[in-house]
Amino acid sequence: MGNIRPNYIKRIALELVQKYPTVFNEDFENNKMLVSKLTNVESTMMRNRIAGYVTTYWQNMEH
Repeated sequence: MGNIRPNYIKRIALELVQKYPTVFNEDFENNKMLVSKLTNVESTMMRNRIAGYVTTYWQNMEH
């Protein structure tokens, strides 16, 4: 079973990847810093969940 994520986390993550396709990669720490810089998400948990989805998206996209 995989993680179940709300649609707003997926939507924000995919918008960021489409808007900035060259800055994100498979590194969670890098993606976490970029989500902090590029969005106004105040919650640390929300930032981490968005960055985690971006990381998973990149890992699945590469293969």
